[in-house]
Amino acid sequence: MSENNDLTGKVIVIMGVSGAGKSTIGKMLGNALSCDFLDADDFHSLSNRDKMRQGIALSDEDRMPWLEKIQESLRKRLLNGETVVLACSSLRKQYREILRGADPGYKRGSCSSCKVKFVLLEGNAEVITARLKKRASEGEHFMPLTLLQSQFDLLQADDACEKIFKISVVLSPEVIVNSILELVTDSLSP
Repeated sequence: MSENNDLTGKVIVIMGVSGAGKSTIGKMLGNALSCDFLDADDFHSLSNRDKMRQGIALSDEDRMPWLEKIQESLRKRLLNGETVVLACSSLRKQYREILRGADPGYKRGSCSSCKVKFVLLEGNAEVITARLKKRASEGEHFMPLTLLQSQFDLLQADDACEKIFKISVVLSPEVIVNSILELVTDSLSP
């Protein structure tokens, strides 16, 4: 699939609440597309990580420098014609607008022509809670379960003009990735 020139210079953001499987799906998709995978968690400052470990929800003031750092990294890659998969919660439209700003040609509100596309991994609180409990028991995640409701409260993904693709987290990772690959070739290409 890496020979597909229609996918040159694109960002595919795998979004959703913590525990939805963004990193797992993002890594698999990056491998399938032969492109880099970035995890937005790696861009968090130490103070943001400390707050989350303590069960303190991040404020917009905490998030803005984080999102701007991600935007800068994505912009460099887009300017180089690279395709990249990013795992990032991207819960609010405002946050997604910052990430879309990585596309030098993006004009606010023109989501369909933007090179930054979003795929929401959807799941209900019961499914996500079970996943987070499992991860916590394995010591695999720094965000406590107590912050999950704050993420569901922040999630805005119903604006049809944003063209966010939605896929259920209850599907197997392979089915999810294959569904995204179909979307990439059918709908995410210009």
